[in-house]
Amino acid sequence: MIKVGIVGGTGYTGVELLRLLSRHEGAKVTAVTSRKEAGMPVADMYPSLRGWIDISFSTPEDANLKECDVVFFATPHGVAMAQARELLDAGVKVIDLAADFRLKDPVEFQKWYAMEHSCTDLLTEAVYGFPEVNREAIKQARLVGMAGCYPTSVQLGFLPLLEGGKQWIDASTLIADCKSGVSGAGRKAEVHTLLAEAGDNFKAYGVKGHRHLPEITQGLVAVHGKPVGLTFVPHLVPMIRGIHSTLYARILPEGRDVDYQKVFEERFAHEPFVDVMPAGSTPETRSVRGSNIARIAVHRPGNGDLLVILVVEDNLVKGASGQAVQVMNLMFGLPERQGLDIVPLLP
Repeated sequence: MIKVGIVGGTGYTGVELLRLLSRHEGAKVTAVTSRKEAGMPVADMYPSLRGWIDISFSTPEDANLKECDVVFFATPHGVAMAQARELLDAGVKVIDLAADFRLKDPVEFQKWYAMEHSCTDLLTEAVYGFPEVNREAIKQARLVGMAGCYPTSVQLGFLPLLEGGKQWIDASTLIADCKSGVSGAGRKAEVHTLLAEAGDNFKAYGVKGHRHLPEITQGLVAVHGKPVGLTFVPHLVPMIRGIHSTLYARILPEGRDVDYQKVFEERFAHEPFVDVMPAGSTPETRSVRGSNIARIAVHRPGNGDLLVILVVEDNLVKGASGQAVQVMNLMFGLPERQGLDIVPLLP
């Protein structure tokens, strides 16, 4: 039985980890930290976990994290890099759901996250938590920086078109038009996520530049092997969960005769959590709510030179905590689907 610690168990990704791990047959949560809520039973804060999680929050000092086999960091950026080395030295594997170990360039990290990286040597070792590309590296890893929610959806959608240096599309003019539910902003009090602000409203943000842009670009360049140009515009929509990414790619002459539906179906045929839908489909965010599944549909309007790829996922599951559990399974040699065979919720 894998002994699991969670640092920062009071946020949405933390409680989602608790929900998923509570039914995991190969793992047991032995520590959940929160300085503010230390001593409070987890189920008192989250009644949905009554009968499933019988543990109280504790301070990081009292949590005995070094006795865990793996520790998840469901914390703000900057926390994991301050504690990861000590845990790794104690033989504990680390999975960070924040951005501390996503970007390989510490200068880029400082630019986008306004803080200096405190353990740049670990960036070289850290594996990017994106199983559809890095599955074998994850199996050998002791430190994983999880892919972000938007980056997961965008990279899944462009991956079959760019992987291996393919020249089917113009990689310099990619567009990602993405929408997320309010839970993507985290469980904190901010004016823009108040019901009176976010409800009955729809807006773009981060148009000049969003911190997920360098992460997405880094991933696409890694699989393509060549420079990539991406315009990424995120939007906030009045729903709690879900991401819908509409991706656009211009087809080059070399790609005009490609059967893109077949390309996507073959690329993801053996991926347990990627569902390529039948031609002509339009996936909905509610079709993946509460699950670790990403659904993809490929369109070529009028059989012209523009590809439109639709990707939906639950930002808290495949976009965060579910994918983190998927990574944990790989790191410990467990069945990849263990604890994640969840039917999406409807309505």
